[in-house]
Amino acid sequence: MTDAPTACLIIIGDEILSGRTQDANLKFFGERLAAMGIRLKEARVIPDVADVIVETLNTVRALYTYVFTTGGIGPTHDDITTMCVARAFGRTVIKHPEAVRRLVAFYGHMPNEARLRMAEVPDGPGVDLIDNRVSAAPGYRIGNVFVMAGVPSIAAVMFDAAAPMLQRGDPVFSNHVEADVKEGDMAAELTDIQARYPHVSIGSYPSMRGGKYCTSIVARATDKSAIEKALSEVATLMKKLGGVPEMGSLS
Repeated sequence: MTDAPTACLIIIGDEILSGRTQDANLKFFGERLAAMGIRLKEARVIPDVADVIVETLNTVRALYTYVFTTGGIGPTHDDITTMCVARAFGRTVIKHPEAVRRLVAFYGHMPNEARLRMAEVPDGPGVDLIDNRVSAAPGYRIGNVFVMAGVPSIAAVMFDAAAPMLQRGDPVFSNHVEADVKEGDMAAELTDIQARYPHVSIGSYPSMRGGKYCTSIVARATDKSAIEKALSEVATLMKKLGGVPEMGSLS
């Protein structure tokens, strides 16, 4: 698992930080990358501030195999992501001829100057367009950075288009078991179970259900049998504590 490709998601937008818009991309990227064996190790939500975007990009692109950005590549004044990506790579911004062609074909006429901003990419080698079959305006890849739209439906189709560019690892599977058991009553034994299964990531998530304390234990690993064995031990522990374990399905 240590050799698996890694990734970071940068969610760009003041509207996310203000709470006006609820992000849906993190869940999508986390699930899709896990299925491809790429470990999403970090996600950052940052504002539409140029210096912050540039600094964040330069930090995380040196740490992870892949970096995905969502947001800030539209036609308005606050869509500054491409300008910042270019700065981070020491490039200037150009209108990509193929991106312009796609926009013209989509709109049926020469788009106005605002829409043509969606054809902008950093100049120089190593820039590949990412198809957008929803609204034509493409994302792009530069180095290990994939620049995508913030609208979830468009980000999803861009990810599908970019997927062939990604190196895959062993897919990560997950399952869970839950019961009306207090998390604190399980803590010591759960630590022992984790020690017996070092290659399984075991997480504990408490909640309230019907006025009772409930704990859900989630196990994630590339080895399906190890997940089943670890959760079987958790279920036995839950029964010992008076709970009635409910096992989920492997995904």
